[in-house]
Amino acid sequence: MFIVNDGGREAAGYRGKVGDCTVRAIAIATGKPYQDVYNDLFVENKIRNPRKSSPRDGGTSMKTTHKYLKSLGWSWIPTMQIGSGCKVHLKQDELPSGNIIVRLSGHLCAVIDGVINDTYDPSRDGTRCVYGYWSNTNNA
Repeated sequence: MFIVNDGGREAAGYRGKVGDCTVRAIAIATGKPYQDVYNDLFVENKIRNPRKSSPRDGGTSMKTTHKYLKSLGWSWIPTMQIGSGCKVHLKQDELPSGNIIVRLSGHLCAVIDGVINDTYDPSRDGTRCVYGYWSNTNNA
């Protein structure tokens, strides 16, 4: 299942299609306002790479994402190891319930109780491999 959800990007005054999947996924899954997540990631990105600080251009590294989500009480759960092959796909019956942020090849998206929340359906009809996901350990 899939629901179109921009995480509050349009309400924050942003338009167009950009590489802001990290901001959107975090805003959707955590319930934090898009602009707050954007601002937080902008500051973290500026520390790591001042020339590519905007979270809207795909400039948020996985290290920054991990650090930020950990600060919010979220934990990383890997679902794939080097050489193991794909074990978990982006489909409802292979993911846990609750709010999670799923890492895919070149993309992050929020999944709420098995329902993809994003600006498009990245599931590839349930064949897209999930590298891992973040889960909120405070609400487990």
